[in-house]
Amino acid sequence: MNIVEGLKWRYATKRFDSNKKLSKDQLEYLKDAINYIPSSFGLQPYKVFVIENPEIRAKLQEAAWGQPQLTEASQIFLFANFKEYGPEKVDAFLKLGAEINNYPVESSNGYRDLLNGTISSLTPEQLSNWNAKQAYIALGALLSASAEQQIDSCPMEGFDKAKFDEILGLDKQGLTSVCIGAVGFRSPEDKNQFMKKVRKPKSELFETI
Repeated sequence: MNIVEGLKWRYATKRFDSNKKLSKDQLEYLKDAINYIPSSFGLQPYKVFVIENPEIRAKLQEAAWGQPQLTEASQIFLFANFKEYGPEKVDAFLKLGAEINNYPVESSNGYRDLLNGTISSLTPEQLSNWNAKQAYIALGALLSASAEQQIDSCPMEGFDKAKFDEILGLDKQGLTSVCIGAVGFRSPEDKNQFMKKVRKPKSELFETI
């Protein structure tokens, strides 16, 4: 199935068949899609938690107003952005790039100054918003790759982020939760699968200027 056909096929799955699980290969495919999607400067200023532990997921469900996806889906992908992004993270990113592409890290000094200058010019609120936007791009990769593979998914923002952070200990890692992607396989009980997709006509959505 190509990506467009996959996107036509998918919908926001509200009820998953808890007995059906992703294979190891399917899970790794989704991880690869997230890992290779672009982010600003390539920094990937977020961390992705793949949550499988049923006890943790039960606690998270309570903090998500009882939504069944949290416990029924095969896996829960939680995207959490870094609340701070200082020079040490920039240096780690540049060191990794130098190792992968086999060039001296010192040749990146000018780029280091650019990155640090750009990041330091942002207020804490602006930085958090910027990092969160990158996490949403990664969520889009998860949804698209899932659709291509005919894996059901549901993007979620309806949860108490402060409680999620507390349950998962994200504050200790300098992280805060942003959004969720639940993945698995639809339940026959999910009535939404029979609804036709509602989208604007392209003539209304797009304008060539």
